[in-house]
Amino acid sequence: MSVYVCGITPYDSAHVGHAFLYAQFDVLVRYLRRRGIHVDHVQNVTDVDDDILRTAKERGVDYLDLANREVESFEREMAAIGIERPNHVPRATEFVPDIAEEVKLLYGSGCAYERDGTVYFRVSSDPRYGRLSRLSREEMLVLAAERGGFPDDPNKDDPLDFVLWQRSKPGEPSWPSPWGDGRPGWHIECSTMARRLVGAPVDIHGGGPDLIYPHHESELAQAECAHPGEPFVRHWMHSGEVRMDGAKMSKSLGNLAFVGDLLARHRPEAIRRLLLSHHYREDWEFFEADLSRAPATGPDPATVPGGPSDFGSFLEALAEDLNTPLALTILDHAEVSGADWSAEGRGILGLDRGAQET
Repeated sequence: MSVYVCGITPYDSAHVGHAFLYAQFDVLVRYLRRRGIHVDHVQNVTDVDDDILRTAKERGVDYLDLANREVESFEREMAAIGIERPNHVPRATEFVPDIAEEVKLLYGSGCAYERDGTVYFRVSSDPRYGRLSRLSREEMLVLAAERGGFPDDPNKDDPLDFVLWQRSKPGEPSWPSPWGDGRPGWHIECSTMARRLVGAPVDIHGGGPDLIYPHHESELAQAECAHPGEPFVRHWMHSGEVRMDGAKMSKSLGNLAFVGDLLARHRPEAIRRLLLSHHYREDWEFFEADLSRAPATGPDPATVPGGPSDFGSFLEALAEDLNTPLALTILDHAEVSGADWSAEGRGILGLDRGAQET
């Protein structure tokens, strides 16, 4: 089974929203493997992108040096809260020739067009565009403007058309292509890496809620237009939104709780337990005070409600749309009861090893 999760753009530190997403997928992979399923787990790194290039320029550093530092920090912090490293952690810069080949397929089939060295996907070539997000055209235009889709670009035939390959600005990295030296667009990076590493259809493709549109919607359209008759993804899986101070965590609002800062003040297991106490599709508000109330090394018997404590119920909870809050409650009850399977349950929820370290 293939599981592809959209990874970070490494230009800033990991926050609780990142940790929530990757902890949930970590449990999914652990659970599937416990059921005897071979899982090929991929989590990419978007190491060439408008955000990372802008940040590197502001800081006066090479964009790849910035990426390397942030990836190292991210992997260290994720390991501290018990998240296992995926089988593959591809970087977009490693797949640029493959990406250019995908763009050629779309261009050659009439699904893309070129303007002044930039190649755009023609949204009208996919009459089902919007089927994933289920948004109206007006809603998509608003989100495209908010999330780097540049609907006002005068070179576009349609404001919703999106970049597959872009002409590099002076000082930006570039690679050769039939349309001149340039660099990939964002969406084509992930669909190409997924196809090259695990093939199509991808069994489970996931990410945060803000990736549904435009990123995953556009991935789906370009992948199936480049390879007609071949489904790109069997199941899409998106996490809920983590808020702080009443709004979605974002750098622009400054309402971010960084994982590194939390690890300096709290036990790793308390952080992981808080993340898993929320269902992966749940929108929730982060309060750091909740970490002080989360058990660090197992529950207080007085705080655990009665209920099932058998391993079958634990596995059934995870089988029902990855219900980690229920599975965690069952595990807590089992530990209080002294059940012999509790160590295995802790392993599936990732409460062993890294999440117990100080």
